[in-house]
Amino acid sequence: MIEGPTAEEEKVLEKHFSYIREMTEKGVVQLAGRTTEKDIKAFGLVVLRADSEQGALEVMQNDPGIKLGVMWAELSPFKQNVYS
Repeated sequence: MIEGPTAEEEKVLEKHFSYIREMTEKGVVQLAGRTTEKDIKAFGLVVLRADSEQGALEVMQNDPGIKLGVMWAELSPFKQNVYS
């Protein structure tokens, strides 16, 4: 989607953003956004809170952007060591 989404991809992206908002309201998504590059280096990042790695994987796999193949994702478990 470097050149912009197709009309079909745009519909999937709307579902993706709706899902992210829903997960944020539930306290699952802690942070979500994307880099500002407009080239192949562009990527999004979602930090979420889950009780287990399996739970995090399920949240990730249920994202419409992932399920419908418009985006791909990789799960990287993270341990926070510094708090503000």
